[in-house]
Amino acid sequence: MKSAVFINYSGLNVKSFENLRQLLRDEEVECNVAKKTLIKRALDEAKLSGMDIKGLDGQIAVAMGFKDEVAPARILKKFQKDNVTLQILGGILEGSYIEQAKVMELANLPSREQLLAQFVGSLRAPLVGIVNVLQGNMRGFINALNAIKEQKA
Repeated sequence: MKSAVFINYSGLNVKSFENLRQLLRDEEVECNVAKKTLIKRALDEAKLSGMDIKGLDGQIAVAMGFKDEVAPARILKKFQKDNVTLQILGGILEGSYIEQAKVMELANLPSREQLLAQFVGSLRAPLVGIVNVLQGNMRGFINALNAIKEQKA
């Protein structure tokens, strides 16, 4: 997984939680519900320490992103606007625990596709400028040739 976000889903009804799971599935994010002891055991086996899972409040679910690091945080933050009972508790990014505030910062980042589009746009801009400059010189040369042609005619 590229990232994970821990949430407290206490207070969500079954229909809302299923809607959340569907939103996550659409973005290739897996959501699992497990007991805190099992989550702690899995984190220990993965050698991810520094997290006090047993200290987290409520019923815990883990949203794991395998394709995009930002997707779980972004989807959960958007879902949280309409469902205030959902609480984002923290997460894992690059093998280390991040606090709830960092997860919210991560949620504000654009998606991977948007970042790639911005990168391609910034690479494309200088090339388009060079092409326009070269075309301007050619247009000027053609206009000069047309003016000479009309003078001789």
